Amino acid sequence: MQILPEGFALPPLPYLLVLAVAGVGVVAGVRARRPAVTGRHVLGLAPWMVLGSVLHVLHVVGALPALLDPLAGTPSVYISVGILVGAVWLAGDAAVDEETVPTVLAATGTLVLLPALAAALGVGLDRGSLAVTWPGLALVGAAVLAAAGWVVLVRVRPGARVTGAVGVLALFGHVLDGVSTAVGLELLGFSERTPLSRIIIEFGQALPTAPYVGGTWLFVLVKLFVAAFVVVLMADYVREEPGEGYLLLGLVAAVGLGPGAHNLVLFSIA
Repeated sequence: MQILPEGFALPPLPYLLVLAVAGVGVVAGVRARRPAVTGRHVLGLAPWMVLGSVLHVLHVVGALPALLDPLAGTPSVYISVGILVGAVWLAGDAAVDEETVPTVLAATGTLVLLPALAAALGVGLDRGSLAVTWPGLALVGAAVLAAAGWVVLVRVRPGARVTGAVGVLALFGHVLDGVSTAVGLELLGFSERTPLSRIIIEFGQALPTAPYVGGTWLFVLVKLFVAAFVVVLMADYVREEPGEGYLLLGLVAAVGLGPGAHNLVLFSIA
């Protein structure tokens, strides 16, 4: 049984060594400085989460320079972007006050993301495959569904409010992953690469409802409920240990937002 996603491959040894050395350096710096972590810091990481997705799409379509391409595969793109984020975070923590660091994270992430996104859209334009209608509708649909889900969640579990915007980001990220996957499979002819997700989708396709509403609705529902459950589960942790709680919830958000953004960009250009 396949466990790892399709396309999972380690980069060549020289790249692994560079990533290992850089990673150790960043981890050592974080341990030495112990930068503060708040909800605003985690929100500032959102552009970086999307950046990793865009870089991986450029890798998938063969549009990155040969020197950089191995750094954008799976799983190296997560490590590469993580090292960049860590370095920027440490530099910001050393250069500005604590309240300004989230702005530094968001601004630098956006400055790097925009040209990467423009490059990806340029690839689609050059190849005559640029089509943003369905991905755009998926984005809007995910935003509406996540907003409705959040309203219901905080009414049923008022304690979830303590997670604030990071909780909303986590919920939205996973809903985006679910909705974009549904659009890609049902309407655009793409296939699911993650084994566990594929199992859920295949189960949904085997249900009697499949001829009428497709098989991916179950995957969207599972993503929504799992994300909501995790947000509720993390609420007490965020309340008692805000730094660790927000950081862990941010990781949960990245696991949803990253694949969701990847889907939107890939579907738009390929």
